[in-house]
Amino acid sequence: MEVFETYRPLLFSIAYRMLGSASDAEDMVQETYLRYRTAQKAEIRSLKSFLMTVVTRLCLDELKSAHVQREQYLGSWLPEPVLTEDAETLVEQRESLSLAFLTLLEELTPAERAVFVLHTAFDYPYDEIGNMLEKNAAACRQLYHRAEERLAAHQRRFEPSLATQQELVGRFLRAAQSGEVEVLTELLAHDVVVWADGGKVSAARRPVSGQEKVIRFVQGLLRKALADLTVSVETINGGPTLLFWSGETLFTVGGFRIADGQIHGIYAILNPDKLAYLQRQLRKRNHTRPVAP
Repeated sequence: MEVFETYRPLLFSIAYRMLGSASDAEDMVQETYLRYRTAQKAEIRSLKSFLMTVVTRLCLDELKSAHVQREQYLGSWLPEPVLTEDAETLVEQRESLSLAFLTLLEELTPAERAVFVLHTAFDYPYDEIGNMLEKNAAACRQLYHRAEERLAAHQRRFEPSLATQQELVGRFLRAAQSGEVEVLTELLAHDVVVWADGGKVSAARRPVSGQEKVIRFVQGLLRKALADLTVSVETINGGPTLLFWSGETLFTVGGFRIADGQIHGIYAILNPDKLAYLQRQLRKRNHTRPVAP
């Protein structure tokens, strides 16, 4: 068990990026542990390679079964948010953790996603990935390039530093609370889009696009705000994120895609099932810092 624990963070990181679900990632890691416990010693030449192969194949199977469910999902399907307080040390991996990146990966097939995640986020060579997926290096390279082509329409823009993002999100929050339309217009890109994942609760089922519509959407949400609403800012998925609370209950997470000095995307997660893992993380940390609006 002690030896396995040294690899648990890595296995969770892979599974989370593969699935976009922290709770499912935990299940995959636990199943990997059970298979490790029952494996014959002759099967394990390298423990790290063995564990990564098992968790990757488990995630592939899970993605295939989850694909139909996500296609039938009411509204936008967004990843589960996770607390990443040490994001300053994760500069190279921040993008692969972001809600924007994980949402984008939904465009890929399970095999494309596996190769793209392992090669882009973890820098694994194609021959090692091939061993995990039971494919040759050439096939993995082809899957990677196919994934790149599928994502080409969403070209990367310059992403500012974490401190700059925090300052911009703070300005956005203050402007939204005070109704400063001119400031919101300055902060939001012309083609800004809001995706809302409500799941069990009411939320916009279709993305809200365009500066004016998004401003009206944000203003409408604040007008309907609960009397005991508080807002805190945390580093979630590598970037500054707004957490909306009613008492001690987290009911909405608002993440951002920030590039070229403006907000290009807002990811509103209201599904209580998807907020449970994050709330457990916050409780474990044992202190939240809600700030009254």
